[in-house]
Amino acid sequence: MARWDPWQEMEALRREIDRAFESAGLRFPSLLRTGLWPGRGERGHPPVNVYEDKDAFYVEVLVPGVDPNSVNITALRNSVTISGEKGRGLVGKSEAVHREERTTGKFSRRIELPVDVDESKAKAEYKNGVLLVTLPKAEQAKPKAIAVQVG
Repeated sequence: MARWDPWQEMEALRREIDRAFESAGLRFPSLLRTGLWPGRGERGHPPVNVYEDKDAFYVEVLVPGVDPNSVNITALRNSVTISGEKGRGLVGKSEAVHREERTTGKFSRRIELPVDVDESKAKAEYKNGVLLVTLPKAEQAKPKAIAVQVG
């Protein structure tokens, strides 16, 4: 006999609603992808901060406990995708788990930026559980000063 899992049905419904909005050209962040329920598929997790200056975008990604070598970063035109997997720590090494609140499993974030970036000059640095991705703006995306001619 199969056991009914309401969370699995809610996740399937969320995916269908997201597909409907995306096919109409609309994107909304989903509350079910924020890692509120650990171990429930891919989430819009880990949290990120995005900053910019005149030359580049900076994406800070909170990934404590993730092996930096297992993180995949791809940049294309005006977006960057960061994905990877966070393991379960001591599960399998302990006799019993009494509480498990930290999120685990696969994650993937795609961040759209307002202008194109130069993928060939992008770099990433991992320190103290924070991944900093530096994405230089493409030359054609940088503002140009225009001199005013007095006639």
